[in-house]
Amino acid sequence: MAKSWVNSAERIGADLHLDLSESSESSGPGRPGGHRAALIRALREAVRSGRLAPGTRLPPYRSLAADLGVARNTVADAYAELVAEGWLTARQGSGTAVAERAQPLRRAERVPRKTPPRARGPRHDLRQGTPDASAFPRAIWLTSYRRALQQAPNEVFGPGDPAGRVELREALTEYLARARGVRTEPGRIVICSGFAHALRLLFGQDRGGGDGVLRGPLAVEAYGLGFHRELLAAGGVRTVPLPLDDDGARVDRLERERAVLLTPAHQFPTGGPLHPERRAAVIDWARARGGVVLEDDYDGEFRYDRKPVGAVQGLDPERVIFIGSVSKSLSPAVRLGWMVLPERYVDDVLAAKGEREAWASTLDQLSLADFIVSGAYDRHVRRMRQRYRSRRDRLVAALATHAPHIEVTGVAAGLHAVLRLPPGTERSTVKAATWQGIALDGLAEFRHPDATETAMPIRDGIVVGYATPSEHAYGAALEALCGALPPGESH
Repeated sequence: MAKSWVNSAERIGADLHLDLSESSESSGPGRPGGHRAALIRALREAVRSGRLAPGTRLPPYRSLAADLGVARNTVADAYAELVAEGWLTARQGSGTAVAERAQPLRRAERVPRKTPPRARGPRHDLRQGTPDASAFPRAIWLTSYRRALQQAPNEVFGPGDPAGRVELREALTEYLARARGVRTEPGRIVICSGFAHALRLLFGQDRGGGDGVLRGPLAVEAYGLGFHRELLAAGGVRTVPLPLDDDGARVDRLERERAVLLTPAHQFPTGGPLHPERRAAVIDWARARGGVVLEDDYDGEFRYDRKPVGAVQGLDPERVIFIGSVSKSLSPAVRLGWMVLPERYVDDVLAAKGEREAWASTLDQLSLADFIVSGAYDRHVRRMRQRYRSRRDRLVAALATHAPHIEVTGVAAGLHAVLRLPPGTERSTVKAATWQGIALDGLAEFRHPDATETAMPIRDGIVVGYATPSEHAYGAALEALCGALPPGESH
């Protein structure tokens, strides 16, 4: 049997070898230029690795061609190519040699160092803020994506409109009116990549600082997401905490602020909707002060005791900026959100965003538009509402059985609950949960640093997200949670 030149290492000269086996898949004797290309790659690799040091003389064309079983012209062409690239040099009477400047890659000296063991993730993830990732409707989403891609006009593959695709804005106009009571039109909707992106656009951070569409100070609820406060602070926006009670934010405490950020459908994280009288009061304040309400509708679709509470925006579309996304209803991996704007802010927000869409994928926008128009989004939300209601019920039942002394609040809506704890036990409970392999947050993590005890008494508690675990893991997570809670007085 003839020996294949592509499956063996061949000798060059007395003590140098080329390994041509790596070239067997991409080039071979039967392909045009195969021998030449394979030889060039093998010689480059020999020089890179240092096996052929600078100054090393290579065999004459005829000798190497005989060793490899290829034509002499093949070797001559390979040498010529590498000379032209600077890997080799050729001088009359001196033959061909590795160029002095073709230095091999020098590997940095590895200093042995101790590395910490790989951190293990929590056994039970009960952190708030994310839906059940295993429930993402992959097949239906793929159907919408394919349909959107097939029907997309050629312009879709050019620079994107900063306002977002009109197909998605039209779909959202209909959906938000029907499901959330929002009054708008496509020209007042600007697509963004989520709530944080909306804040950056509104307060100037997408333009490297300076004046934004809105200016601080900004009134916020005394309990809220720390990441949002940090984002605003990094942009030079001062936030002023509003106290909370059972009826939501104390909007009667608004003073000289020109804007207020609220979660009126389901206060984050303490739970409960903003009372109807306070909804009317904050609109009156905005009209009197020339201010604006930022409405964070982060989980407005998920209400379990009755029909979801409608948006404050419906009371006065010219005084409310309504912000939503699919991060809770669908997945945070689908980086799509929206701002429903008063007419006076549309041009400024588009100017802040720039002439081209730089954040939200146009194809994802078209897929979401199809997902909504086809009815798949409504069906998915209803299905997940039933699943999360069942999980909420299981959490409440487990606490009633194993920890009846623990009060659970905020369970009428959303993807999380707050467990009220005996005074002074929050830190130890979070620590005990960590030892049990449970990831969750203490209520103190969400408290505004400027909220005073006088205006807003401190309450111990933990925030339990019941949406994140998969179905098969949820029971074990509840069992571990009950084991980490402080005992009642009888114990």
